[in-house]
Amino acid sequence: MARLFLAVWPPDHVMEMLGELPRKDQRGVRFVPPESWHATLRFLGDANPDEVADALRSASLPAATATVGPSIDMLGTHSVIAPIAGLDELAAAIVNATDGLGTLAPRPTYNGHITVARVKRGAIVRKVVGMLCASSFKVTEVALVESRLHPTGSTYSTLESWPVERAAE
Repeated sequence: MARLFLAVWPPDHVMEMLGELPRKDQRGVRFVPPESWHATLRFLGDANPDEVADALRSASLPAATATVGPSIDMLGTHSVIAPIAGLDELAAAIVNATDGLGTLAPRPTYNGHITVARVKRGAIVRKVVGMLCASSFKVTEVALVESRLHPTGSTYSTLESWPVERAAE
């Protein structure tokens, strides 16, 4: 068993765009390192990586174009995010393919985003919220990612990945 999620890693041009955001430390705000930026399609909790991989090998993963932005926002009171639209159908296919796997049930609605910072209770987020961050990309694959918790944050390792279907040109 491992702590797993299925995700889309953003391409270089999206990473560069998000990397241009002001990242100066602020009291109570911890910026997520760029190597951890991803859009989660489904968080499984503890799951057997082999069972998840078996389920994904036979899954039909629809083509998707992810649209980032239009601006940095808050998700609740604890996460600074870059919203992502266009992944709903792919996330639904992932949920369907992994039905019954993992210790956590899928969320009832999908909310695509890349978390760029975590915010402690009462902290004020300045500068970055509201900044424009518009981009898009064609999703080429879905990754099975293991999350390891550390006192300084999580580290992620891709265990396996699967291509999505190609869109009609």
